[in-house]
Amino acid sequence: MSVTYQEGVETMPASVTMRAAATQALSEFSLDSVGQRIHAVTVDGRAAGFSQEKEKLVVTPPAAIRDHHSFTVRVDYTADRAQNPVPPGTHLPPGVEWPLKSWVDTPDGFALMGQPDRAHLFFPSNDHPSDKADFTFRITAPADRTAVANGTPIARDTRDGVTTSVYRTAHPIPTDVVQIAVGRFREVDQTGPGGLPVRSHLTLAPFNGAPVTDAMERTARETPGQLAWLAGEIGRPFPFERYGVLGLASDYDGVALETATVSTFGAGLSLTPKQEAPTLVHEMTHQYFGDAVSVRTWDDMWLSEGHARYYERRYAAARGFINLDQELKSSYERDQQQRTEVGPMGRLKLAASVLYDTDVPGQLMLTGLRTLVGDNTFRRIEQSFVDQFRDRAASTQDYVDVANQVSGRDLTTYFHDWLYSPVTPPMPGHPDWHSAPANS
Repeated sequence: MSVTYQEGVETMPASVTMRAAATQALSEFSLDSVGQRIHAVTVDGRAAGFSQEKEKLVVTPPAAIRDHHSFTVRVDYTADRAQNPVPPGTHLPPGVEWPLKSWVDTPDGFALMGQPDRAHLFFPSNDHPSDKADFTFRITAPADRTAVANGTPIARDTRDGVTTSVYRTAHPIPTDVVQIAVGRFREVDQTGPGGLPVRSHLTLAPFNGAPVTDAMERTARETPGQLAWLAGEIGRPFPFERYGVLGLASDYDGVALETATVSTFGAGLSLTPKQEAPTLVHEMTHQYFGDAVSVRTWDDMWLSEGHARYYERRYAAARGFINLDQELKSSYERDQQQRTEVGPMGRLKLAASVLYDTDVPGQLMLTGLRTLVGDNTFRRIEQSFVDQFRDRAASTQDYVDVANQVSGRDLTTYFHDWLYSPVTPPMPGHPDWHSAPANS
């Protein structure tokens, strides 16, 4: 993917080249695409017909593509950071705006927020977490700015006042955790466990008129220790070739996203470690669960969010920030109310709930699983799952199958009740805990 950023201009010339394989003969095919002006499409170097229909770019190749034939598609287009359309099927009350920003503008550039399915605002693609890809990014920006993207920086060339930076991933990643950002950043280089390169980029722009870079750096410098803690807790090394955090000066202060190899944060990164460190571990956990092992469907989102919440809160407890048992009991007491309002985590009533309403129920279910099978078996379940599905997508059933195989027990009913039942299941090890609707 190539993109050119100019200061003060919301439109950006861009192109994307995709290599794909047909699973059937194709006289036409479609890509997810919205909010872009498409200029030209080629298939295997030859001009192709195209049309834009809602959130689809429909491509008619010059000749039908044979079944099982590999082919290359290039799309030249203009991306527009002013675009922030409401996802299809989203129902909002009158007068209420869609709250999630896809393009995050900053005082000196921009960043992306592609989750849950907004990456096709940035580039035409098959925008689904199960379809992972290797990425190469070429970002051109003024020479006084730094470009940041997923993967490893492999080239940087400055000519005539502009710099083109090239990044490349060593592992396939899903589209929803792609990151391209431009701004003025302080680079902080560290080394993680096993010699892992850790490079963070922290905004040099003030937030609400106040400098935040030094405070961000104090928080970001905890990253190697957090990586070591998490690798020890899961029992597996970090799943990507490098890591770091990206700190933005953004009035969209809710920014916290597990963009692969470089988790993205807003001005909250300048908070004290007690306030912000658990959030850093949350996004770091997603590098294992959600990025390296992506979800097969959005209904499997608990695999990502539930694990991130589970390890985040264990880290907070290990640092003495929270009383985990008290917090879990309170969460369990509210579970029935949540199931009634938004549905169980595997069968949610609203599409937007995939980002918010699977994390705590997933944490509770994983905590109960650890009680049922014991610490050692739980760790072997987690390790086996990561080992089997790293660089792939996994479903809820995949996790259940791994848990059954490793434990030597049939835990299907346990998972089914937590994932799909309208009634909160009993909490293993805590027969005295109760969960009931708030108005009961």
